[in-house]
Amino acid sequence: MENENLKRGIIFGILGTFLIGLQPIVANSRPMVIDAFIFAAMTMIVEASIFFPLMLIERKNIRTDFKNNLFNEVEFNSLLYGFKRNKLLLIFVGTAFGIGMVLFFIGYGLAGAINGSLAQKSALFFSLIFGFLILHEKISKKQIFFSVLLFFGLILAVTQGSFNVLEFNTGVLILLLLACIWMFTHTISKPMLDRKEATAIQMVCLRNGIGGLMLITTYLLFFPVENLVIFSDPINYFWFFIMGLVYGTGLFCWYKTLSYLDVNKASILVSPTPIITAIFATLLLGEVFTIYHLIGTSIIIFSILMIVREANKKIKIV
Repeated sequence: MENENLKRGIIFGILGTFLIGLQPIVANSRPMVIDAFIFAAMTMIVEASIFFPLMLIERKNIRTDFKNNLFNEVEFNSLLYGFKRNKLLLIFVGTAFGIGMVLFFIGYGLAGAINGSLAQKSALFFSLIFGFLILHEKISKKQIFFSVLLFFGLILAVTQGSFNVLEFNTGVLILLLLACIWMFTHTISKPMLDRKEATAIQMVCLRNGIGGLMLITTYLLFFPVENLVIFSDPINYFWFFIMGLVYGTGLFCWYKTLSYLDVNKASILVSPTPIITAIFATLLLGEVFTIYHLIGTSIIIFSILMIVREANKKIKIV
């Protein structure tokens, strides 16, 4: 059984790596007429549509397990209705992810797919920081060292070895801010998951539904009405769907990987996503993958592996 779980985890991890690596490619391939704001809104709505039936299936399974006495009544009510006790948190998380999705498309548009994918790997650093500040998780000296090394690799790649931070790409800075926002929202929502007041699938569905509706409403209120002409072109719906599909299925594969493997092994499996992005960015977008990108990517992936390895050691000690 353990070997079977390992095989399934690896399969979903590889699929997730491929899909996550494709996200920047799809983002930067869309027609220029589709602005970042409406693209973010429609992506989130498609994602919510993907996870909604999965959430219904999950809720049905929870009811079945309760009837088979696998849950007590308190756990049953918490898993099905616990999210209602966290409405304000869910609204905040949904809004934050909505804003973050807009920053995602703006950032990649300015940074390029290769630099952008490397910048997003800083999420692990922000995860450590917020885990320490909010959840009081410990950070080792080795994790601090390899976090610094991770940023060294990022700066090396983005500046092409010049280390001139004054000319740092604006898109990369936006994506660093995005990584910070997303890790903060992940951290503050983690206790809700730990208390079993929501499941991962419920969280993804609700945050995307809330974020998508917030963005659509804002767009209708503050953007020129003539911008809505983009909805008259069928080709734009293809891009809405394909972006939401790639993003949503990538998330699904990530959570399936976590269901078969621990978070450390799962994190290692998806660490090579910048390599996937670099290959397709070179082939499809005409971006140039330089020797500095190669060295920077290698340093970043190595740093991630060492940070995760150190986290795994701490878990074993506990």
